[in-house]
Amino acid sequence: MSQAETNRAIEAVWRIEQAKLIAGLMRLTRDVGLAEELAQDALVAALERWPKDGLPERPGAWLMATARHRAVDRIRKQSLHQRKQDAIAYDIVTENGDGDIDARLDDDIGDDLLNLIFIACHPILSTEARLALTLRLLGGLTTQEIARAFLTPEPTIAQRIVRAKRTLAQARIPFEVPRGVERAERIASVLQVLYLIFNEGYAATSGHDWMRPQLCDEAIRLARILAVLVPEDPEVHGLLALMEIQASRFAARTAADGTPILLLDQNRARWDRLLIRRGLAALARAEALNRRPGPYVLQAAIAACHARANTADATDWTIIAKLYGLLAELTPSPVIELNRAVAVSFADSPAAGLAIIDRIADEPQLGSYHLLPSVRGDLLAKLGRHDEARLEFARAASLATNNRERDLLLARSTGGN
Repeated sequence: MSQAETNRAIEAVWRIEQAKLIAGLMRLTRDVGLAEELAQDALVAALERWPKDGLPERPGAWLMATARHRAVDRIRKQSLHQRKQDAIAYDIVTENGDGDIDARLDDDIGDDLLNLIFIACHPILSTEARLALTLRLLGGLTTQEIARAFLTPEPTIAQRIVRAKRTLAQARIPFEVPRGVERAERIASVLQVLYLIFNEGYAATSGHDWMRPQLCDEAIRLARILAVLVPEDPEVHGLLALMEIQASRFAARTAADGTPILLLDQNRARWDRLLIRRGLAALARAEALNRRPGPYVLQAAIAACHARANTADATDWTIIAKLYGLLAELTPSPVIELNRAVAVSFADSPAAGLAIIDRIADEPQLGSYHLLPSVRGDLLAKLGRHDEARLEFARAASLATNNRERDLLLARSTGGN
């Protein structure tokens, strides 16, 4: 295996194992910042050793064992009370030392990843800090990617992450899933985190690939655990339903060369019917709880409308437009209005959709959002205003940070489909 191939393999392993590694180290060290540093140390060691020795049979276990040894060394060097120092080091060395590390990192209801999400969503942190920190630790997103997801400047996100780590370390938050009222208070933040992780995997904000399926898989896995943990919350089932249905389209979302295929152009025979059935079942569980639909239940209902349509022409855009209207009333947002404009353009006319977009065009939150000029360009093209449409597609391409999306928009700006 060449150096380049080995590096790509290490990058792939890191993408898969990073979150589990940090979560497991957090449980052992009780310090989120130290856990992340130790994980990075293990990655550096892999970059040094694996090109010479080859990839280990169980790379995740190798990374964890390396990080645990580094943890012992780091803790012994810190200026801590000797008794506490030895106790923590002893825990790290002896806890399941001869057992299955991978199994330990995937504890059932005590899942380390879920524990870490609840810790990162602790009320001592601001909502923005909770989301940024969890996306960084569990989603494996870079600061730049998180900034794009939040439509927030990168330095602001970096400061939030640093401050959040410091706050959690100083507060010595217990590494456990909270119970009762405390758990209920954190559910909204946890759902928001899973939603953003899934969205980054579904449509990557940057890089060469349009999708990062491992992020979606992780968000769905954690949402399934959460649905068992809090079965009485309709929004938990709503989010799970939304993600299952959206994930059902993966195979149809790109061509063989990786070019994105938009929703209405997808071959629906390639949609995963099992995931759709799971999603619809989760939506039914949410609706059976007989509460006013929240934002995730409404979004799941929108996704279900697409999933139930065997062809693009069979889509019930009138219902979708109404659902977006309810969503806009519940959680007003220019991004939701942009999505509603698309639905209205199909339910009513492209001109009606364009009128909505023109009303929100100056919203600061959408200033660098590439989908605004992209959608506007699409509606202008449908109205026969092709010169204006090409200018909008060119502007959208200049704002897009994902290479696949940029290529698609540039093709449209020059007259391509």
